[in-house]
Amino acid sequence: MQPIAWWLIACCALVYLMVVVGGITRLTESGLSITEWQPIAGVIPPHDAAQWTAEFDRYKAIPQYRAIHPDMTLAQFKTIFYWEYFHRLLGRVIGLAFFVPFAWFLVRGRIKGPLVPKLAGIFALGAIQGGIGWYMVESGLSHRIEVSQYRLALHLATAVVIYAAMLWVALDLLQPAARRAGARDDVRRMRHGATAVLALAFVTLIAGAFVAGLRAGYIDNTFPLMEGHIVPPGYFHLVPWYRNFFANLAAVQFDHRVLAETTFLAIGALWLYARGAALTRGQRRALDALLAMAAVQVGLGIATLLLVVPLPLAALHQAGAIGVITAALVARHGLGAPARL
Repeated sequence: MQPIAWWLIACCALVYLMVVVGGITRLTESGLSITEWQPIAGVIPPHDAAQWTAEFDRYKAIPQYRAIHPDMTLAQFKTIFYWEYFHRLLGRVIGLAFFVPFAWFLVRGRIKGPLVPKLAGIFALGAIQGGIGWYMVESGLSHRIEVSQYRLALHLATAVVIYAAMLWVALDLLQPAARRAGARDDVRRMRHGATAVLALAFVTLIAGAFVAGLRAGYIDNTFPLMEGHIVPPGYFHLVPWYRNFFANLAAVQFDHRVLAETTFLAIGALWLYARGAALTRGQRRALDALLAMAAVQVGLGIATLLLVVPLPLAALHQAGAIGVITAALVARHGLGAPARL
């Protein structure tokens, strides 16, 4: 089963890269540079002056160009075009990197039993993700100057679910004994704690998608206070009240901060509780790695905020978010009891 596990981990690496490239695409306002969805023909980018001009003219027809880039040159357009092109190309590469080995392993009889529907389900979700990606892009082509933050969050959430599912199945294949780990009460409590931490990390990441979608990281660039207050004064200025959680820039940034701080404290509490639990060396190392990754991510988040979202730091912060998810999932898997994927 090891070849199947390492194939899945390689696919995870590609998805990880795609999430980071997607973040850069968002930060550089590149996501709307390709205004058509052509799953087959879109593999080949424009290659002569006439094709580039036609592509640029299509971009000029959408609201984002008129509102944000009215003075953009063709050379500048090519830069944002290639970020979006690379992001879409990676999606196609991931699809092939998953489907071709999956079909080969299946035909050779290497994949059988419950593993078949698990992997088939992951592939189906990946196919759906392509449609979600276009659904997101389409939201910014006519009446908005950027994509919907709701659709952006859905797109990111689906990518993370695909990543986590592949990684969990790979870990099951590499560490089958982990399914039976930990019969003691303290280890069972650790398991519940690790599940809660994984859920918190996921929710924090999705809250970050709303920050990115609304460009909320460019306001209130102080820490720990916002506008001199713990809770920003305009937290509930939208009506109805629940819209503030998803459309109010100050509220969205505040929520992401609180979720990040809560996640870090929960990870710290889990790590401290583990000091008195009967854990294996591997389990302890996984929790040590989780705490270290969380600390790095907090530092990246604060630096990104205080320096007003410089591209390299913001990209590292998004990569760090997936790193925390990875570390939390590895720690959770090592504490035993199989997830129902």
